[in-house]
Amino acid sequence: MQNLGKVVVLLGGHSSEREVSLMSGQGVLKALREKGVDAHAFDPAREPVEALLAGGYDRAFIALHGGAGENGTIQGLLNFLRLPYTGPGVAASAASFDKEVTKTLWRAAGLPVPEGRVMTGDEDDAELEAVIRELGATGLVVKPGRDGSSIGVSKLDRPTTASLREALKLAKSLCDEILVEEYIRGREFTVAVLDGRALPVIEIRAPEGSYDFQNKYYTDVVSYDCPANLSEEESATLRGYCEKAFRAVGARGWSRIDALRRADGRFALLEINTAPGMTPHSLVPMAARAEGMDYGTLCVKLLEGARIDE
Repeated sequence: MQNLGKVVVLLGGHSSEREVSLMSGQGVLKALREKGVDAHAFDPAREPVEALLAGGYDRAFIALHGGAGENGTIQGLLNFLRLPYTGPGVAASAASFDKEVTKTLWRAAGLPVPEGRVMTGDEDDAELEAVIRELGATGLVVKPGRDGSSIGVSKLDRPTTASLREALKLAKSLCDEILVEEYIRGREFTVAVLDGRALPVIEIRAPEGSYDFQNKYYTDVVSYDCPANLSEEESATLRGYCEKAFRAVGARGWSRIDALRRADGRFALLEINTAPGMTPHSLVPMAARAEGMDYGTLCVKLLEGARIDE
């Protein structure tokens, strides 16, 4: 463990996912220390960058979620400081944080994604009606184009111009780019990718399909099947998609990819999280446990892969 040197765990930050990041970071910090790693916490919202430079750190574990912690900003700073860090680099982080850019890269790679369009929230009623006709046969999902943890997401079962406008208003309060997609009603899955290899598929079973912020982190009403109840062929297909999706955005280290399965059995990839949660409810540790890797060992493995962009 001494070979890992002095480690800084970046946690908290300024984003809408600050609370979750604090939980993730404290879990990682505790696990690394229990493994004998010389680990220290650093909250960019509470401490100046100069303190990061003066800390004499050898590696950084990024437990920041959302905003500057995932969009390439902190990655760029760490590159500048020549401080190796966990997870993807600047370009992959920036591309993955923008949901529409991610979908564009995945479409180009031949991967299945939901139908959707980018909106601003300033559209008139005629434009809203056109979107409902084009995408809303089974409902609509409205989400900020750059955010995570299901914050600002609205699911409209029977969209109207009024309900769509309200959903756009909510999403716009968080991001100036809004993604409106078809509502795929089907089984929900997530796949962790570690060093380019997909771990066992997890099925998420939330009450009435409501896998929202509250249910993700603060309740026990969601159940998980790991590995998911899929045939070997179905599991291999989804895992293959996720490995290809990981490569398509230029990711490295680790990520987690969310997906849905349509009623006809076809999968659709939703988005990629390049700094996944590490809370007690988080899914990457769950997938790792299914392969015999405990939480602390996972943290050390991720840290061992820390690097900078060259």
